[in-house]
Amino acid sequence: MKPCIRVLLVAGIFLSQQVFSQVPPKREFRAAWIATVLNLDWPSTQGGDPQAQRNQLITILDGLKAVGINAVVFQVRSECDAMYPSDIEPWSYWLTGKQGSAPILPFDPLQFALQEAHARGMELHAWFNPYRVERSAGNYPLAPNNVGVVHPDWVIQMGTYRFLNPGLRSVRDHTARVISDVVRRYDVDGAHMDDYFYEAGISTQDTATFSADPRGFTNIGDWRRDNVNLLIKQVYDSILTIRQRVKWGISPRGIWRNGVPAGIIGSDNYSVIYCDATAWLNGQYIDYIAPQLYWPFGGNQDYAKLMPWWSSVKNGRHLYVGHAPYRIATSQGDWGPSELPNQIRLNRINSQAQGSIQFRARFGVLDNLKGFSDSLKTDLYRYPALRPLMAWKETTPPNAPTGLTIAKLSSSAVISWTAPMVASDGELASQYAVYRSSTLPINFNDPRNILAVQSNTSYVDQPLPSQGITYYYAVTGLDRLHNESPSSNIMGVTSNGVVGVEAERSVIASYRLHQNFPNPFNPATVIRFQLPEEQRVTIRVYDILGREVRMLVDGMRGAGEHQVLFDATGLPTGVYIYRLVAGEFVGSRKMQLVR
Repeated sequence: MKPCIRVLLVAGIFLSQQVFSQVPPKREFRAAWIATVLNLDWPSTQGGDPQAQRNQLITILDGLKAVGINAVVFQVRSECDAMYPSDIEPWSYWLTGKQGSAPILPFDPLQFALQEAHARGMELHAWFNPYRVERSAGNYPLAPNNVGVVHPDWVIQMGTYRFLNPGLRSVRDHTARVISDVVRRYDVDGAHMDDYFYEAGISTQDTATFSADPRGFTNIGDWRRDNVNLLIKQVYDSILTIRQRVKWGISPRGIWRNGVPAGIIGSDNYSVIYCDATAWLNGQYIDYIAPQLYWPFGGNQDYAKLMPWWSSVKNGRHLYVGHAPYRIATSQGDWGPSELPNQIRLNRINSQAQGSIQFRARFGVLDNLKGFSDSLKTDLYRYPALRPLMAWKETTPPNAPTGLTIAKLSSSAVISWTAPMVASDGELASQYAVYRSSTLPINFNDPRNILAVQSNTSYVDQPLPSQGITYYYAVTGLDRLHNESPSSNIMGVTSNGVVGVEAERSVIASYRLHQNFPNPFNPATVIRFQLPEEQRVTIRVYDILGREVRMLVDGMRGAGEHQVLFDATGLPTGVYIYRLVAGEFVGSRKMQLVR
């Protein structure tokens, strides 16, 4: 048997064993791209009634929410245009049917998409094409203020494809200005760029630009890659200046370079479209990488090789794998129904992939090709997920919600709580995680106990528990980066009535130090602990030789559940020990940092 076949068979057997045994992680980025160019996902046609377009977007977001998606990547710039009112670039042709013409009634698609996504507990990342002016020159008239019309000297044309020259500083400044304008004016959670950098097949079209400003480079390929690097870093620096919590991510092609890893063959980033994703990761001027791994297991673009390779070079940033559910269709690839579910399962086994982005929302996810969305809803995304923590941004959790109460109705329980006060970093809880368990103490690390992640301060749960069973409820607060607060008070409900708070607190009146989550981790992990009464608490982290490397907690803490984030940036791979001292209680556990 050939080695490659043996590997595939072993991987297949292992994955098949995971089908019913794998519990989804508590934290995972679960996104879908919503493409507006060519009206691929939204709106269904150009120049439609804004109310109809709103309704279409609501239908898409409702459908994505129903299958467990917790973020959307919404295309707002496809051809140096805008899906929002802008003083810099014209209204999109794909919205109104005429580039530069506003909707027939007042309508801001980006603001509307933001409000509706947030109402459903989803992040929204604004998606920008960095350089494209025209997919096909002359397909429709460009607006007078289109940058390609105002500055034709900035444009490179290859056949009918026209794009802005990345070698010009004025082009980099313009693109960075467009993105900064959105980050400044809109409450987006992220900014996102796709893989349209240099056009494949470029040869001598920019040699004059290279000769005029080589910046010390003698190789035009290296110079081109540096042009892209300069833009990526410029955008990242601008985002940090404007709104530090906004995430900056890029979805390059799935192959970095031909032959990397061994056996991979295909059109690559490095030498075909002149971008070097490893430079962005090594420089840490992106927050996440989302390579478009649009291939199945096996073959020259083997998913089983490419995904682990990307996870090995992410350098402490997040990896959100770009998947291709549209290729399940017979006309696009005719993938089997288990292909994508097994890719997602492999991500989770690897543990260095923090999530997935599906291309694309309407054709791929919502049309349920070969039952894919059913697999998401009933298996892979069957429990809600918090989004992964970005410890390099901000780690202060919000304060805990208070005053949780339960109103028992004939067939349901209404859980309500009070929003917490402003935390020490000035942040409020923007969302809440609602937990339910039939045992105490509630295991807050178990995603099976999460009922919902939502913005409202009440939740209706039904049906009521059967005779002899108690459902215990608690709520935690989440800030915009999904740092999680300690829990609220705990309340219970039975088939006969509501169980009082104090009675249930006495049940869990014990010290406890939980296992950190995730574990193994890179670069950050959450440590939870429980106190039965107010105590002075210390939590210290030691290396395997017993040397203290970090003091995480040193002060008074009240009764209840608490958590602290351990950011191991700068520490080497290895086993570490965290030790809790609270009064006479002493507890310790091991954790593993894996780079």
